[in-house]
Parts: sequence; structure tokens; C-alpha cells
Amino acid sequence: MKQYNAIKAKYPDALLLFRVGDFYETFGQDAIKSSRILDIVLTKRANGSENSELAGFPHHSLNTYLPKLVKAGLRVAICDQLEDPKMVKGIVKRGVTELVTPGVALQDEVLSSKSNNFLMSVHQGDKTCGIALLDVSTGEFLTSEGPEEQVAKIIQSFRPSEVIYQKRVKYNFSDVKSKFLLDDWAFQYDFAIGKLTSLFKTKNLKGFGIENLKEGTIAAGAILAYLDDTHHFDIQHITSIQRLSQDSFVWMDPFTIRNLELVYSPHPKGVTLLNVLDNTCTPMGARLLSRWMVMVLKDLKAIQNRQNIVEYFVKENDVRYNLREKLNQLTDLERLAGKVSTGKITPRQLLQLGQSLSISKEIKDLAIDSHIKEIVDLFNKVEDLKPLVDHLFNMLTDEPPHQIVKGNVIREGVSEELDKLRKIQFSGKDYLDQMCQREIERTGITSLKIAFNNVFGYYIEVRNTHKDKVPEEWIRKQTLVNAERYITEELKEYETQILGAEEKILAIENQLFIDLLQEIITKLLPIQQTAKAIAYLDVLSNFAEVAEKNSYVKPILNDSFEMKIKEGRHPVIEQQLPLGEQYVSNNVELNQVDQQIIMITGPNMSGKSALLRQTALIILLAQMGSFVPADYAEIGIIDKVFTRVGASDNISSGESTFMVEMNETASILNNISERSLILLDEIGRGTSTYDGISIAWAIAEFLHQSNLKPKTLFATHYHELNEMCKSMERIKNFNVSIKETKDTILFLRKLVPGGSEHSFGIHVAKMAGMPPKVVKRANDVLKVLEQSKTDEGISNKTEKITEESMQLSFFQLDDPILESIREEIMNTDINTLTPVEALMKLNDIKKKLGK
Repeated sequence: MKQYNAIKAKYPDALLLFRVGDFYETFGQDAIKSSRILDIVLTKRANGSENSELAGFPHHSLNTYLPKLVKAGLRVAICDQLEDPKMVKGIVKRGVTELVTPGVALQDEVLSSKSNNFLMSVHQGDKTCGIALLDVSTGEFLTSEGPEEQVAKIIQSFRPSEVIYQKRVKYNFSDVKSKFLLDDWAFQYDFAIGKLTSLFKTKNLKGFGIENLKEGTIAAGAILAYLDDTHHFDIQHITSIQRLSQDSFVWMDPFTIRNLELVYSPHPKGVTLLNVLDNTCTPMGARLLSRWMVMVLKDLKAIQNRQNIVEYFVKENDVRYNLREKLNQLTDLERLAGKVSTGKITPRQLLQLGQSLSISKEIKDLAIDSHIKEIVDLFNKVEDLKPLVDHLFNMLTDEPPHQIVKGNVIREGVSEELDKLRKIQFSGKDYLDQMCQREIERTGITSLKIAFNNVFGYYIEVRNTHKDKVPEEWIRKQTLVNAERYITEELKEYETQILGAEEKILAIENQLFIDLLQEIITKLLPIQQTAKAIAYLDVLSNFAEVAEKNSYVKPILNDSFEMKIKEGRHPVIEQQLPLGEQYVSNNVELNQVDQQIIMITGPNMSGKSALLRQTALIILLAQMGSFVPADYAEIGIIDKVFTRVGASDNISSGESTFMVEMNETASILNNISERSLILLDEIGRGTSTYDGISIAWAIAEFLHQSNLKPKTLFATHYHELNEMCKSMERIKNFNVSIKETKDTILFLRKLVPGGSEHSFGIHVAKMAGMPPKVVKRANDVLKVLEQSKTDEGISNKTEKITEESMQLSFFQLDDPILESIREEIMNTDINTLTPVEALMKLNDIKKKLGK
């Protein structure tokens, strides 16, 4: 326990798995936590002077229990025995061999194949924040720097599973489950430069384009320091670092990424755009698609390159089918490359790597045969890995086991010594059969048999009926009820030879396996390049598949400032409609000349918010390189997308709905550009009516008067805003039409020119199941308000409503007693009542109410 306490003191914030014999044990608070998370028995035992909680599990079950601890957000220190207990007198030397945390986990059971597992580092500089992201399982390393708001955007986009930072960082990482404070020494520029150049074996970082990113480089260096702290030293698969430049991609703030539900929905059963788009065949493709969703291109040439490949796959069905059939046979090349580097790959997985690389060669041939420049260029830069694949197949058996200790990993003919030892091992059965037959003939014991167990090794078993025939030189080892067991000198020599052969076979196979891994490590970069090229093809052929399945069209992209979408549809909602129901498509046109801002009015539930979102999603799909859900789309490149959609109180920070709304809107107005798309939904509804109208009017006016002329869709219930088009030539009124009958309202969901005068909110309340009394009362109040459209103040309207309430609220209750009282009062002529009669009438009413 002194040894345990000394090691635990070095890792106070980690749960320590302490290897004792065949078990991993936990003690004290660690035992209480692990018993609860793993559902294992919690016991107590005397350790020194005190009773201590204890919980443990067999060491061979580590891969079963470790992922559960990591998924619970814990840092887990694995403490192993560093010496062979048989060779040591006293306490076995122990030490932490690995610190597993959510951000550096490599276990398949922890990782999701379709998403990256990013560790994020944040460094707070004097003026900017440095940010780095590393997926240690794939080797993807990204760095960036920018204002503090960028931290929130990257968290929303990449959803890291763990973040490391220093004490000076003020940002609240409430969205990240696992957080760790790193000492200041890990956030030093010179230290970062040294770590990165040492890892990449370069003199400087110019080749990666990050030499000017001081804060980003420091954050990246801190990640490498953290890998050292967690005992992750085998990281040769981290071969480069990529600059995450906001200038290359469409700017979307965290609110926009959340509001549009691109990769994540805050609703438990919400469907995201990623859910609809993802028909990828490989894990690499799925992860790349997820990246593209939040890193949308704004470079026209790069977008058109993607479009050309998608168009090719749309037209060439047979090629696409053939390609996707091959893609479906691939395993996760990126993560297998990571497993090779860290030495955590199994013989079976190594064979799968070889098989996947072999299929990759077929995919490369298919790509080059396409004669499409963009596809051919993808693979021309990738080194031919056929020699490595042939070597892999020549080394490994056809069905290697999952564990090297199981044997039969290396193919026959690779090692002469190995073949010789295997012959000794496998010819043993014949040798034992011959020995058994010889001893039966020599002794006359017909039931004699030779067997093996882990306690005695090889032995001869003789039934008691033949005990008197046993030769004197045999040595008795065990007495059973019906038999005796013996050993002989010859049997012992044979056992030594066989067991020696097994140990030597394991040692030789292990060494040959390690040598093979070292050879593959020299080819990690071309393996990763192959994986990236395949992921790229996977995503674009997936776009073609989705386009054909959902009737998408190729959009026209250009450098203009216009946007024309004809019969556009919401890509997510149209997939959720009941069978046979058609999504109502709409036209949207925006430009900087005569229709910069569209003011959309219309009833609740008519589809205003869906129209706003679908416009943004169509543009983002187009700039990802995908086809879009429309009959026609012509889009001038957008560089920023802003949304202010929906209400969300930030109660934990003390911010109201209105404060959140104003924060988000302020962020939009302070960051607009001439190529921005702005979607505003119900601005100002979080405050009083007059305040709300004033704010909404001022915002629309600001956007109209701005020299940048950003394209804007503005949905509102404030019908007063329809007046703006009279004085501002680039604001146009549209409404989402309805069909009104006597008792019902039909939402047509079609955008038509002109403003709307009604919200039909009470009708929606009725549809939602609001009690009829409430609906009826709302209609009565509405009538009072509508009749009061004069110059009288709002206070007079309120007085009228209150007066009506006095008259209506008591008597409109569905109660027969109250109804009879109402009739009695209404039929009484109070002018002819004497005071006594009035008191008697009042007494009667009181008795009725008493009942």
C-alpha cells in the first residue's frame, strides 16, 4: 500500500488501476467510483492500520472495463508490474505505463468510427487565442488562432472530447465533458518549436504554413507535452500539422452551426443535415464529410473541382456502383495506421490493413481509368504500396489470430528456425503415440495413456487394476480414485524440448511481427495519403448517390452577388415527411440591386423558419461541392452565414432570452461582409411590442443602408415592418400564403409577394390542444384589441380588456349553477327591487353558491 500511495500521489486526478497478480485493483475513492461505473463488487479489506474500499477485475478484461471508465469522462492511469514476479523476492516493481483520457483514447470500444476523437488545446495570448486539435487515433493535427469567439466556434464545429488549457484562460468550457489544467511550462513558444520540429524531423515549420501562428504553435506544443505526460511516445503516425484558416472557409458562428443543425441537434430525436447526407462507405469518408460540413469552401475553383467529380459519378452509374462496392470492403486505414505506430495493432488487423491496401490499388486503377483530371490527380501523387502489400501477405498466415501470443502468425517459409521448431512442436503427437504404443507392449498395460495438464506437464496414467505392472523406474506423481499418474525421464526430456520450442516459437514470431511493423512505419505517410484520397472519393461519390436518390440538381456557382433558387426544398424536412406527402418548394431571389432584403410575414407554423433554414442549407450544400434540393440554383459565392433563429435562455450565465438574442444579433451586425447571408427570425420578440418593433426596424434599416449590402431574409410577426418597403427600395415584402375557410385555416407554405396582416396564433394554439375556454377567451380579447385600432393608448385598450374580463370571466364558466344565477340576475329588474327583496335575492344566490 506504500507503493500504491506513492504512485497514486503522482496521479491525484486520475483513477489508478493497480496491477496485483492477475487483477487490476482500485482502492479508496477510486474503488467507489469504479464499482459504480463498472457495476462490480465493492468490498473492504485491512490495508495496514485502516480498512480500505477495494474493487477490481481480471487483467485480461481490461479492454472490457477501460472504455466504460473513459466514456464516463475519467482519466485512467494503468499501473503494471514491471518485473516478472517469479524472478523477484519481495515487492514487485510497478509503474504507470499509460494514462488513458477521453482525448487520447485508442481503444476501438471508446472511439466512434464515423467521427474524430479530438483533443483540444487552448492558449490565451496577449491579443489572440491559439487553438490546436489532435486526433491521436488518426494522426490528424490542426492548429489555428483568432479571437476568443473562435474557441466557441471550434468547440461547436469539432466537438472535442477533451480540452487542455492553462490557468490564465478565462473561457468557460462548459460544452466539453473532460477538462484538464496544464502547467504554464507546457505553453512556451521555444518548447513548442522544439517538440514539433523534432516530431516532424524538420528544421522549421515553414513547410506547414504555420510559422506565423505563434499562439497556435504554442497550443500545438502543449498537446505534445500532454502526450508525453500520458505516456504516448509512439506517435510516428502524426506526420504533419495543418493550418485551420478561417479565410479559406465560410464563416459560421457557433449560433449558426447550432441553429442550422448541421452535424449536431440539441433535440434528442433531432435529425441533422449530416444524417441525411451521410451514405459514405468508409469511416475515413464519414469523418471527412463531417469536417466538410463545418469547413465549407468559398474558393470557386476548389468547389467546381468537387462538382466535376460529383457530376461524373452522377452520369456514370456503373463506375459509381463498382467504386462503392470496393469502398465497402475497406477497413479504417487511418486508424489502422495509428495502431501500427503505437504498436497496438493485432495480427488480424494487420492482415486487414494489407487487404484494404490491396483493394485501394484497385480503386486507384478505377480512378485513373476515369480520365477525369480531378480524380486522376488525387492518386497520381500517392506512392505505389504494392511491394509493401506483397510483403505483408508473404509474412502473415491466411488467418492470423487476434493476439500474437496465440501463435500461427508468421507464414511457413519465412524463418528456417521457426519452421524447424514448429516441426518439433507438431510432430510431438506422433512421438507420444509411438511412446505410448511402445510402453503398452513393454509393460502389458493395455489401458495406459499419456496426457498433459498445467500442473504436472506430461504424465502416464495407469488404472489401479494394472498398478502391479508399473516398472520400477517410473516416478509416481499423483494418486486418483481409480488410477495413478507417473512420469519418466524420457517424458520429462520430451516435455522440456516441446515447451522450449513453444517459448522460442513465440519469441521468434513476436520479433518478426515487430520487424514487420517497423517496415510499415516507414510507409505511414503514403498509407495516410491513400486513405485521404479514398475518403475524398467516398464523400463525392456519396454526394452523387444522394443527388440521384433525392432528385438534387447541380447548382451554378459564380463570383456575382446574386442568388436565385427555384423550387428549393429543405433537405432534412423533405426526408421526414409521411409517405406520399410532398414538400412544398419555394423560390428565393436575393441581390444587391433591387431585392437585398426580403421581409417575410405570415402565420405561425406556416413555414417561415423552415424557408430561412433551407436557403442557408442549399447554399452550404452547393459550396461543399454537392448538388442541391431545387429545380435550379444560381449562387454567387457566400463567405459568411449568420442566423438568428429560435430562442434559448442562457440561464446558467444569467442571460435572458432577449439578452441572448441581442448578443447574437450584435455579433451579426459587427461582422457582416458584402458576401454575407443573414437569416433573422422574429427579431425583437423577447421584449415589449413597441420596443421589439423599434429594434427590428432599426436592424433592417441598418442592413439596408450599409454599403456592404448583405443579402438578408427577415421573418417577422411585426406587420408594421411591411411599411419599410415604401421608403427603402431594396426591401421587398413577401408572405407565406394560407387558405382560410369558415372554421379552419390551411397552411399552403408557399412564398408569395406582398405582406400579411394576420398571425393566426390563436388557431395554432387550438391545434396544439389548448383548452377551449382559453382559446375562446383569447378570441374575445383579440376582438377588443382589433376594435380599438384608434389613437387611444395601449393603457385604454388594457382597461377595455380588463372591463370585458370582469363581465365575461365569471359567467363563461361551464357550470349549471352559475348559468342559473346568470339567468336570474339578467331577468331581474333591479329598478323595482326593494332593499329587502335585493338582500333576499343575494341570500338565495349565496345559498346556491354554498351548495
